[in-house]
Amino acid sequence: MDAHFLTEIEIEEFKCFKGFKTSGFKRVNLIGGKNNIGKTALLEAMYINVRAKDISHLVNAILSVKITRELPNLVGLGRSLEVKDLLVFLEFYKRYSVKSNLIKQDFHVLLKELKKLYSFSVDKKNIVVDASEINMASFLSENKAENITYFSQIKQDSALSHLFQIIQRKNKEDDLNIFIKEFDGGIERFKVIGNNPQCETNGEYRDITEFGDGLKSYISMICALYACENGYLFVDEIDNGIHYTQLDRLWEIILELSEKNHCQVFASTHSKEMIDSFARTAKRRDEQDISYTLLVKNKDQEIKTISLGYGDIVDSVVDQEHEVR
Repeated sequence: MDAHFLTEIEIEEFKCFKGFKTSGFKRVNLIGGKNNIGKTALLEAMYINVRAKDISHLVNAILSVKITRELPNLVGLGRSLEVKDLLVFLEFYKRYSVKSNLIKQDFHVLLKELKKLYSFSVDKKNIVVDASEINMASFLSENKAENITYFSQIKQDSALSHLFQIIQRKNKEDDLNIFIKEFDGGIERFKVIGNNPQCETNGEYRDITEFGDGLKSYISMICALYACENGYLFVDEIDNGIHYTQLDRLWEIILELSEKNHCQVFASTHSKEMIDSFARTAKRRDEQDISYTLLVKNKDQEIKTISLGYGDIVDSVVDQEHEVR
């Protein structure tokens, strides 16, 4: 297993998690469970953890999670992201305290002598700053690692355009187009023209939105698997928009490219078809560097996990009962 891979995580506090631990992660990991049990929150906690190697990047990673969720709402209100929004976003997560096999981080808001303070720590580095003095504007331009990508249900054209630029730098356009033709034989090639992702069919380029969300998700994930070389890919609700007939091929691509590019993948689902496809494809490939983590609640409503490795996945996961979309 690659040394940079996340194998275990302990969440002292973040969103719905308190005193939570789980382990056994491999190269490709699927996270399941009922709606609103914490699948997205777990992905977010892990994403922040692998990105935040110092305090500056901890702030930026926390903000990026909230921005991903709230930016469409701001656009709907007819306004763009402003610096004042960042303070609101940061304070939304009153506490983020996470430790993994890679790094330990903590952020929380303090009230002391009528002052609001922000406390940050990454491993042994700690700072406490006055909330009124922090320069939030600097975090808008903070560089983030290109090889760490988080996908939510909201997939913006700008994100896909950025990923395609990385594909071009790596000279992988031909590989991408081969994968796309497997998805839809009528598509000849994919390009970003201006800032608009487009597909060529019958000698004419058409906007990608004309082909449905499934194709856009499919292309985005393939681009990200190349972009996230020696890094991490997080996909929330991986089955969103993907027809069940394409699931096995999607997992084939994920398993193949994640190994080739040393990319660790974490994906969430509540689809039985997606879980079955994951197990079936791994068994067919004899791909043992995988895990399945099922989030459940005990009688005290605490979130716990059932973690399965390759053998348990191919032997029993298909027979378990899961919520079907």
